[in-house]
Amino acid sequence: MSLIQLQGISRVYGSGPAAVHALRPTDLSVEEGTFVAIFGASGSGKSTMLNMLGLLDEPTSGNYLLEGRNVAKLSDADRSDIRCRKIGIIFQSFNLFSHFSILENVCMPMRFAGVPRHEMHERAAELLDRVGLGSRLAHSPSQLSGGQCQRVAIARALANRPAVLLADEPTGNLDEKTGDEIIGIFHELVAEGHTVVMVTHNAEYEKEVQRIIELHDGNVVRQ
Repeated sequence: MSLIQLQGISRVYGSGPAAVHALRPTDLSVEEGTFVAIFGASGSGKSTMLNMLGLLDEPTSGNYLLEGRNVAKLSDADRSDIRCRKIGIIFQSFNLFSHFSILENVCMPMRFAGVPRHEMHERAAELLDRVGLGSRLAHSPSQLSGGQCQRVAIARALANRPAVLLADEPTGNLDEKTGDEIIGIFHELVAEGHTVVMVTHNAEYEKEVQRIIELHDGNVVRQ
């Protein structure tokens, strides 16, 4: 069974002649333990697809099976619970809490999941050590470089041991060297059995991933 299965998933904004078909009916599957990149020009539908995969937006039609469960039409509360426990999201702009330490930032998803405090802190420290920041647990995001902030965001996304990691232009705000380091971390995670789905506009990363999904005008034109 595929980790992710999209069956006729679509997203339409508005109605009638003014309707915008951001994602046209799409069938797609993603196997566990793969590194997938979603490519496409601005407005092609790649961010919409990521929002569907991350349960950040509800599809207009179709089914979304995550680990065999159809999650397309759940209540907001159920979608939030699955997002917390099953999906790790890494944003281009990091989305860290500036007034919290990086340890507290990584703890945040575990707080929502009800992880005991001692276990939460231990796991957060292990994850930050995993991404090379084990000596900076008390630092705030403002004391770190962009690349280090993205490492914190990766650690946070891994906090609840999600089924899939979704990365939205994770190297977009980074220089080339630092971006390559982040891609290197993704390679290590995939080698350990994690599933990574990354939206990117950088064609240089085509050679870095195991599978390419390309979108144009809301249609999947390559997969």
